[in-house]
Amino acid sequence: MVNELRNTFASHKTQPIQFRLIQLRKLYWGLVDYEAAIRSALHRDLGKPIFEAYAGEIEWCKNDIIFTCQNLAKWAKEENAPDVPLLNILVKPKIRKVPLGCALIIGAFNVPFQLTLSPLIGAIAAGNTAIIKPSEGSPHCSAVIAEVTSRYLDPTCYRCVQGSVAETTALLDQKWDKIFYTGGVKVAKIIAKKAAETLTPYTLELGGRNPALVTAKADLRLAARRLTWGKIHNAGQICFSQNYILIDKAVLQEFVAEVRAALQCFYPDGTRSSPDYGRIANKTHWQRIKSLVDTSGGKVLLGGAMDEVDLFIEPTVIQVNDINDVLIANETLGPIMTLFPTSSLSEAISIANQVHSTPLATYSFGTRSETRRVLNEIKSGGASVNDAWMHGTVPTLAFGGVGDSGTGSYRGRASFESFIHRQSYTTTPGWAERLFDLRYPPYGGKLETYLKLTALRPDFDREGMSKGYLSGLLVGLSQASRRAVDLIVYSLSLLSSSAGRGRSSNTKWTGEIKGKIEENEEN
Repeated sequence: MVNELRNTFASHKTQPIQFRLIQLRKLYWGLVDYEAAIRSALHRDLGKPIFEAYAGEIEWCKNDIIFTCQNLAKWAKEENAPDVPLLNILVKPKIRKVPLGCALIIGAFNVPFQLTLSPLIGAIAAGNTAIIKPSEGSPHCSAVIAEVTSRYLDPTCYRCVQGSVAETTALLDQKWDKIFYTGGVKVAKIIAKKAAETLTPYTLELGGRNPALVTAKADLRLAARRLTWGKIHNAGQICFSQNYILIDKAVLQEFVAEVRAALQCFYPDGTRSSPDYGRIANKTHWQRIKSLVDTSGGKVLLGGAMDEVDLFIEPTVIQVNDINDVLIANETLGPIMTLFPTSSLSEAISIANQVHSTPLATYSFGTRSETRRVLNEIKSGGASVNDAWMHGTVPTLAFGGVGDSGTGSYRGRASFESFIHRQSYTTTPGWAERLFDLRYPPYGGKLETYLKLTALRPDFDREGMSKGYLSGLLVGLSQASRRAVDLIVYSLSLLSSSAGRGRSSNTKWTGEIKGKIEENEEN
């Protein structure tokens, strides 16, 4: 199968922009035709409410396709290289967007259509062939993904493999030109090791013990409503939702009261019977979350009801007093709101950095100066200020982790960029050979000319201090004009040395220009 896709790529079948557009458009209509089946699969696997099915899965993927199709020609177009020195303009430096080849995309169980198809959309747009491996954790969704892709996409270019560990292992044993994985750190390490064997590039979209920080000056009603939403959407099975909340102890009780009010507003009759509240994906994940709650040393302040048969876990608020508590030390990926009281913002920031130095996301609620401090002092893949994972809902905003929360990014243009190589190239005209005489041996007498044409002058002093904006600007303009004149002089000198007639006049002109340069430099 992999060799077939490699042969297809080698035939350049996926290179034309029109071919890529047709495949993307067919995938769009596949999602339209299978809309009912997608809704049903999401409900069977995750109990996903209809609104969430459309907002985070169906319409997300459809909009992603349309946006990509509308911008693909622009993204794929060659670019003129930026900041090219005057001496190098002649060779026309450009950047091509070259597809990587055959890609492997491994999806996740919690948002199965978006997290499998969005990378695929990027791979198709970039001109690659690809095999997708949906997660076995949401089997009904996996089956629908396989059927849609097999019916609507070219099977010589794109294939879907269903299965579990054995199938994933077999796929990883193949040679790939790009691996894109969404999931947990444990599997990501296995993928990174396998990729290292063949120096295969990869993108890893992982989770994290993401902190939310709420100060005493925050709008507590707003913080409670938004952070509660962040933990009830998809029954908390969102990898970049907050894993715990560091809250100023002076406002802890008021915050809990606001969370209670928010839940009452969102679910007047409770979450158990509400069509707007999902379920945990399977028993394995349900038991994992329950085990974390049972072994925690924290105190349940709200909720706590669970039903394994129905895979139901009520939104639960738990206060812990140890940063090593299992609910902080582990990613819960469920509807658990863990609260840790702090005495100051400094303490909260310190704890967040101790728990996880590179989380996938950070959330801050407070004054402008407080939230700015959080952004400056906590390194994370992304961040939302005064909200829960709002940055993750912007479909055209590059999304990704940092450190052990992931590497690489995607969504919108970033998805396209994730599956291409930016190939730099130049085109040197044959008629310009005489102008390149400077680079050829013998080098005698050429260094002075070379330095005049290439050397930059610093706009800073020996202490490393800038000479100031105006001084730097004048230096820059002076250097640009000097190099331009030097280049003209050099070109004329070459013409003078090679021309059979008019040599004396050209030499005189060259001498006059050199004189002007020296006069300008003295002034």
